[in-house]
Amino acid sequence: MNIGIDMMGGDFAPLEAVKGIGLYLEQRKRAEDQREKDKEPGASDEGKVQLTLFGDEAQIKSLLEEHQINLQHIKIVPTSQVVDMHEHPTKALKEKQDSSIAVGFGYLAKGLTDAFISAGNTGAMMVGSLFSIKAIEGIQRPTIGAYMPRENGRLGWLLDAGINADCKPENLAQFAMLGTIFAEQVLNIPNPKVGLINIGEEEGKGNLLAQAAYPLLKETKGINFIGNIEGRDVFLDKADVMVCEGFTGNVILKLAESIHDLTQRRKINDEFFNMFEFEQYGGVPVLGVNKPVIIGHGISGAKAFMNMINITQKMIEKDVIGMIKARL
Repeated sequence: MNIGIDMMGGDFAPLEAVKGIGLYLEQRKRAEDQREKDKEPGASDEGKVQLTLFGDEAQIKSLLEEHQINLQHIKIVPTSQVVDMHEHPTKALKEKQDSSIAVGFGYLAKGLTDAFISAGNTGAMMVGSLFSIKAIEGIQRPTIGAYMPRENGRLGWLLDAGINADCKPENLAQFAMLGTIFAEQVLNIPNPKVGLINIGEEEGKGNLLAQAAYPLLKETKGINFIGNIEGRDVFLDKADVMVCEGFTGNVILKLAESIHDLTQRRKINDEFFNMFEFEQYGGVPVLGVNKPVIIGHGISGAKAFMNMINITQKMIEKDVIGMIKARL
């Protein structure tokens, strides 16, 4: 498999991306050495990961050498422009066609890479996804989710997390299907429970969107819909996939992010609260487009980049996109 990485996206580019690649390759080498030692299959060249890096060639080469990273499975594609974090996404991609994001999506659209990762401009990543590789036929709106730590030590999956602030009931039903496949294949949750985030548990509660979405979710095949859940249930083991429109989802996501900052400032060391540290999960996929696209936090460090590559590799190996197409 060939994974493309935007080396210029994020607040600490390209240094942290390079360091993350180093961590990933070290981790992979240890795993291959262990399989070889145990005489297990998988340590051969079969399944090797090629990394295609998009960005300033001189900077990237210098950092790769400085951190003594093996270049055997790395290719650098030089680009001369960068889409800044606060630029208008559509305008930036149109005017900066030699940017690391634009060229990265070009390679993905042509099949020269199998996936694309960036911690850069989220809007540009969404625009690139929709116009370069396009939505899967039948998907009305692609979505992104958010990992929700739960008291039982496992992760829940909340979507939409902010891309689709206004939605129709049909969108929420598709989010439930997309979230179910991701939870099954990537989070390893069998038959994940799907809950509709609402202001009460009873059917008929909520605004017009929630009231219309409830019966539609009940009728949607291939999901394990358990009914409404409330805000107090998000961090409990009530639902594995939590569905809402992006306005509510983003409010919950930002609240969850603040918990880790708060516990760090107050020097609270707790197993549950430590799960709110985002770098251990890397990034989130754009679900509903034709190839794996992973978006990372703008402040991603080395650990986050390593885990973005890990989740991308898992999505390719599990053929999550193929499963979504088959489910549709």
